This record gives sequence, structure tokens and C-alpha cells, in this order.
Amino acid sequence: MSAIRMRHVTKCYGSFTALDDVSVELEENTVHGLLGRNGAGKTTIMQILTGQGFESSGEVEVFGEHPYENPRVLDRVCFIREAQKYPDTFAVKHALAAAALLFPNWDQAFANSLVEEFGLPRKRTVKKLSRGQLSAVGVIIGLASRAPLTFFDEPYLGLDAVARQLFYDRLLADYAEHPRTIVLSTHLIDEVSDLIEHVVVIDGGRILIDEDSEVLRSQAVTVTGPAAAVEAFASGHTELHREKLGGFLRVTLSGATPEPELRSAGLRFEPVSLQQLVVRTTQQAAGPELVSASTNHNHRKEVSR
Repeated sequence: MSAIRMRHVTKCYGSFTALDDVSVELEENTVHGLLGRNGAGKTTIMQILTGQGFESSGEVEVFGEHPYENPRVLDRVCFIREAQKYPDTFAVKHALAAAALLFPNWDQAFANSLVEEFGLPRKRTVKKLSRGQLSAVGVIIGLASRAPLTFFDEPYLGLDAVARQLFYDRLLADYAEHPRTIVLSTHLIDEVSDLIEHVVVIDGGRILIDEDSEVLRSQAVTVTGPAAAVEAFASGHTELHREKLGGFLRVTLSGATPEPELRSAGLRFEPVSLQQLVVRTTQQAAGPELVSASTNHNHRKEVSR
């Protein structure tokens, strides 16, 4: 069943179109990645889905109902964002106590264990927390809420690498025991690629990718070798990116699979990471100027080596 349905959704702010005919469906009990550049429309989508805004046109359903001012929906939703705000007089313990009142599935024992693991000072006021500690508060609330639909909008950017890995580990372990619908919006794609089961990529307010992550990985390959041989292999496939150095060519393709028998022709095949696939697809959608700029930058790096 679907936790979220958006059909031909457009959101305009005056003359600016933040979302342009967006249609997407997110299944229940799945970890989804909502990916894209800054200003692509990710936060606008999450604001609409969490009742903090409304669409200009189109249809929106969360658990079968429109979320705006709908307690039947919003009681089942947790939205944790990077710049999460708390009253200045709140200490960490107050923020957690408020969350316990807001979320019906709140697990206090889980929250307590996370506070210890992240090393949070319970009695320190929120305004005196470091950026990393403030991020940890949001992460703990998002995990311990066990809300049927939980959004994480870059709340873990303030965490160091060790703390981020702790978040990923606890998220994966708790999700396995308590399945729910989780939406991760992040720029750290490589770090979360093993967590994400379904990928949505948005750019310029339009959906570029809406696919299961395993299917995406199986549909892309980077091939390197003599230019003529690479061109022959690439023919008929969708090209996402190319780099040329002398007589050699390196091309990232969608809809292509490695062909080991062609290694004798000097071709080398490499898998494409989720981050590479998102970046290349976004560049392609942005037009030839961005692709050319990226190619020239990569060429300069190769020459400098």
C-alpha cells in the first residue's frame, strides 16, 4: 500500500514555480531517498506532505487523506529538519518530554539509550548546544518517535562521521524491528545508499528519477576504452556523461549492462554508484552547459595529475 500519493502537483510562490506537475507514490514500510540539489523542491514536497503548506494544484494524499490541518494524518507523521527550532528555555530533557507527548508510538527507553550513545547533556539548554548536539536531538526524536511516516530533512549534517554512522546503524536496526515509512532527504548520497530502497530525484521542481535503488544500479554502467570502441558500445544507450582524454573515452550510460566479452576490445566496465547516477542524471537534465562545465573541470583535474 502507498503511504504517499502526489498526482500532478504544482506549487507556485508568485511567479516562481517550486513544483511543476509532480507525480510520485511512496510505498509504506520502505526507506525512500528524496534527493536533489539545493532549491530543487525537496523541502517544498515535505512541507506539503506534513501539512505545513498546501499545493497550488493537483492531488495529495498521506495515508489516504489530505494532510493539511488533518490530525488523523499529522498524528502519524514526524518531520525532522536541519534547522529544527525549539524554545530557547528548553533543555534537552524538555525537548524529549515534549516529543513523548506528541508521538503516540514514542519509545522512552530507546530515546534514553540514544541520549547516552550520542553523549547528550540532558540538562543543557538547547541554545547552548553545539551544532552536532542539536542535530543529535533531532535524530533521537525522529528515531524514538517511531512515527508511521518519518521525514529526515538533512538533520544529521551537523554530526561528525562517527555520529552519522551511529545514526545510520540505529536507523537500520530499529527499522528492521519496527518497519515504517522513512523519507531521507540528504546530499550525503554515498553514505545512505545502502539504506535507501527507493529513490526519488527532483530537479527544478520536476521528478527525474522514481525507481527502486537496485533497479537503478543495474541499469547504469561506466565504460572506458579506445574512443571508437566506446562509441560503438554506447550507440543506442542513453548517455549521462562523457569525458575524453586523448584517444580514450569514458562514458556513463543508462540502460546498458557490462559485456565481459568486450574487454578484449580494450573496454573496461565499472558500476555506477547511486551518487554518480544522481549527479549525472541531474546534470543531463540541466542542459549541455552544466555538463560541459563539469567535463572541462574533470579534464583539468586529469591534466593536473
